[in-house]
This record gives sequence, structure tokens and C-alpha cells, in this order.
Amino acid sequence: MKIIISNSYEDMSKQSASDLIETMQSFDKPLLCPASGSTPVGLYKELVNLYRQQKFDPSNWLFVALDEWVGMDGNKEGSCKQSLDEQLFKPLKIDADKICFFDGKAADLDEECDRVEQFIQQHGGIDVSVLGLGMNGHVGMNEPYTPSSLRSHVAKLDPVTQEVGQKYFKERQHLSEGITLGLATLLESKHIFLSVNGKRKAEIVKKVIEGNITEEVPASILRRHKGLKIYLDAEAAEMIQH
Repeated sequence: MKIIISNSYEDMSKQSASDLIETMQSFDKPLLCPASGSTPVGLYKELVNLYRQQKFDPSNWLFVALDEWVGMDGNKEGSCKQSLDEQLFKPLKIDADKICFFDGKAADLDEECDRVEQFIQQHGGIDVSVLGLGMNGHVGMNEPYTPSSLRSHVAKLDPVTQEVGQKYFKERQHLSEGITLGLATLLESKHIFLSVNGKRKAEIVKKVIEGNITEEVPASILRRHKGLKIYLDAEAAEMIQH
């Protein structure tokens, strides 16, 4: 585990973007798992800026979903897919056939899980997973007490997640379930970037980094991964020893 602390969210985003490009360039056809949510927005903005400056070429990159709200697909404003389309895929001019994303409106969600897992296996596993951290310690939609042995699955959402998730939508949504990569799948990634910002996350950051490794705090399980990098701004890092 490597912890990188930046003075500001902007500096954190620039550092993680630079490291991501360098890591992705070490693979021939790298597979990236990008999280949606508010924390990675700065990272994606920096990637787009560097792409427009012709600092890197993502034409050989592949992408796989981290998660999606059940009942939504990329046509729904506020969905995970729609957010990443706007922040990342469209600005980087990524072809649709290079993106494998959960369809939360699929008739058979277990089949969706199998389809995404097969895509990952067909491309040699995830090279880099970019993750955020929930207020309750979740990563993706792996909520507290989710078995770390699970691969892609349909998750019952914690009340905290249901409430926090409303910020992505203009009108209140019924958010009871999600479809997500499991911790077992994420831990097979060659590299994991966990990014966290803001004072409100300082307490859960301390639990993740200094507390027990436990399914009660799913992100703590990531400490078992040798390729884990944790990116923090100063506010998120204020309660940890460093």
C-alpha cells in the first residue's frame, strides 16, 4: 500500500491522472475500470485536458463498468454510464465497442454479471481499477458486510448509499439495488487507485487505512492488494498518521 497525500483536490487529481497514464502505458491493450461518483471527476477532467494537449493516446484502452443503479442504463441522466459518457468516454473519443458496461435495466441481471465477468477474463483481467470511497466504507456498490469472496453481483443498497446517491439526480429516485463488480474481482486488478477527498471522509479514511481489515469496512479489504495506491487530499488525510 502506498499513500499519496496532496495539498488540494486539484493537486490530487493531477497526480493520480499522471500516475494512471504512466501505468496504463505499460500495457499493450490496458483494461481500465473507472468509478463514477464525485471524487474521480477531477481525475477525468485532468485526463481530458492532457488528451487534448496530445500528452497521451487512449486509442488502445479498454473500459469495464464498476457499477450501475438497478433500473437504469446510459440513457438515464445521473446513471453511472451517463456520467462516465459525459466526463470520460465522449471527451476521449472512446468507441462503444471498447466499453463494457452493466445494463441495470437488463431482464436477467445475473446474466449481466456473467457477461461483464467474461469481458474481463477475455481481456486478461483489469489492469487498473479507479475507485472512490463511500461514507460507510463501500467501494463500488459493495456495502458493509458484503462477502469479500463475491464477484459481480446484485447488491442491496445501504440506506446511507440510497440517500447519498440522490445527489446525482435532479429528481428523487428509488435506489434500492445496484449491480457491481465484487471485491474478489477488484482484488484481481493489477493496480488499484483509491481516491478520497474532503474533510467529511477523514473518519472513514482512518478506518480504512488504520483500522482492522474487515468486511464491515469493505475498502479496508483493499489493503490486501500489493498494488494499492491511496490518493488523499489534505482534508481527507487529517486523521491518519503520516
